Amino acid sequence: MVILIGGVSCTGKTVMAQKLLEKYKIPYLSIDHVKMGLIRGNKYCDFSATDSDDEITKKLWPLVKGIIMTNIENGQHIIIEGCYLPPKHILDFEPEYLEQIIPLYIGFSKNYLEKHFISGIIEHRSEIEQKDCDDYMNRDNFIKLHTQLKELCRMNNAKFFEINDDYEGEMNNVYKWIDKQVEAKHIL
Repeated sequence: MVILIGGVSCTGKTVMAQKLLEKYKIPYLSIDHVKMGLIRGNKYCDFSATDSDDEITKKLWPLVKGIIMTNIENGQHIIIEGCYLPPKHILDFEPEYLEQIIPLYIGFSKNYLEKHFISGIIEHRSEIEQKDCDDYMNRDNFIKLHTQLKELCRMNNAKFFEINDDYEGEMNNVYKWIDKQVEAKHIL
């Protein structure tokens, strides 16, 4: 089984992956670590950390897809989280792979971003990983990115959880949904 947690930066994907690791005893992989490993360790890497998420996604998706397929083929469970999981490509998998994948996306509503940008997002950005606050992390950009992700999920029939007001309470609903998906697949 592969659990895929996608979303814009600073939505709690890594925290969720850590909590799922603790609950299910399944390792997780942060695509950010793969990205930085390639950038720092491969002199032939043709992208940088400052490239757009779309550009990096184009470069990383074939690698991430291969990791997903290999885990399924080997009967191994893994949680993969990151902002480089394009909703449009999840359905590219053959049905026998899709049966083993639980994909979901997390995003914030415009209302949530307007009310809680500093206290609910920026102040929590380093709960698992140390993240700097750069020009990318501004309210208007986040509103645009979350709106785009929501639309991509809608267009591709991908499960999207939008946090509107109560982060903890609404994230608990995401965990409950994941539990139901895991139970329905009779994998663990």
